[in-house]
Amino acid sequence: MTISTAAATVPGYVAGTWEIDPVHSEVGFVARHMMVSKVRGRFTSFSGELVLGADPLQSSATATIDLTSIQTGNEQRDQHIRSADFFEVDKYQTMTYRSTGVRPEGDHYILEGELTLKDVTRPVELTLELNGFGPDPYGGTRAGFTATGEINRRDFGVNFSATMETGGVVVSDKVTLQLEIEAVLKA
Repeated sequence: MTISTAAATVPGYVAGTWEIDPVHSEVGFVARHMMVSKVRGRFTSFSGELVLGADPLQSSATATIDLTSIQTGNEQRDQHIRSADFFEVDKYQTMTYRSTGVRPEGDHYILEGELTLKDVTRPVELTLELNGFGPDPYGGTRAGFTATGEINRRDFGVNFSATMETGGVVVSDKVTLQLEIEAVLKA
């Protein structure tokens, strides 16, 4: 089936309940470091569900991310991010996202939702691109999505601050979210 909306035509669109495949998905982020470069990180443990409506604008998404699974390519930095300076994983082990709406914008969608981190819930919009739908070699059906967004970490109580002699900061407040999601249609 092909669904046409104000935003786009989605070939092969399949309504239903989809489970995020963590093996073929990535939940990541980018933050500026020392005002001169960007550090990338990802979470290796997460789960989620997408419910795609017959009308894509009636769809929803939920996800849970295990904050202890952070990987930035440097174990010392990962331990620091797990500490009370950042995620405080001894007290807050997960971050969650729950969508509250979907709207078309140009040739993509905006997924409106609420992100909860360290018991702080704030609205977060994700720009959503539908990458495609199709069969897999196991008799199932898969779908792919790319989502990006931006948060201010301080809005969620992640307040670590270290300034440099030049007046810049060690870690930016702005964090870019980058998600590549592959989901499997539930039977």
